[in-house]
Amino acid sequence: MKIFNLHQTENSVPIVANLPHSGMFVPEDIAVTFTEDHLKSLPNTDWHLDELYDFLPSLGIAVLQATHSRYVVDLNRRLQEPLFGSFWSSVIPSQTAFGKQIYISNPNFEDISERIPKFYLPYHDRLKTLLQEKVAEFGKVYLLDLHSFFGPITDQICLGNANGNSCSEKLISTVEQSFTNSGYQVVMNKTFNGGYITRNYSQMPGVEALQIEVRYHVYLNENQLNKPQPPNWDVPEFYAAKDKFGEIFKNIVNNMI
Repeated sequence: MKIFNLHQTENSVPIVANLPHSGMFVPEDIAVTFTEDHLKSLPNTDWHLDELYDFLPSLGIAVLQATHSRYVVDLNRRLQEPLFGSFWSSVIPSQTAFGKQIYISNPNFEDISERIPKFYLPYHDRLKTLLQEKVAEFGKVYLLDLHSFFGPITDQICLGNANGNSCSEKLISTVEQSFTNSGYQVVMNKTFNGGYITRNYSQMPGVEALQIEVRYHVYLNENQLNKPQPPNWDVPEFYAAKDKFGEIFKNIVNNMI
């Protein structure tokens, strides 16, 4: 399977959407090392964001989406030692965000090292190139890093720009107003104030980056969220949210280009 999918049209705008945590594929040689419960549930996945945001290319937004699970490699973590360790800081987590074991037996140094050039670097190389292409074409580009969450906050939408350091006030205010006008409750830089991707790529010349976190309950059925398997996207909540999001992102495009 490909490491990522890239969707873009000829009528492009200077906006790139990035989905690093919505992939669910785990290669067989890695899957056999996972506990049965973990492989079945893959918690903290950004469930079905590829489906929720599949309208973005029609607005001229280029979309880069990872196909592999964040438990193969976490693309939103800085490439630094230890490569294998904390869910919150390592490229390859040893436990979930809830402290549950992922592996039947931990991968060895060789297994860990192989994942970096195979899964991590190609994705980041393509994202960097994509941003450079947009800057060359338009003189600037807005990177929207798209995620979803369950806890620890209960707000519906959380926008993060590294406490004002990764994007302009115009971008975050435009996105905030677009969600608010559609009836969503929005907070800024509350817990989710921008991860590695937002902070790293905003340092590139001509790039502004904003992390957008959507609570699961906004677009998924609440009764499915505590089950030991992925929730279903084919539910009324999903379609209702998708209709609203289409208008929200159309408004963002119209106000930022």
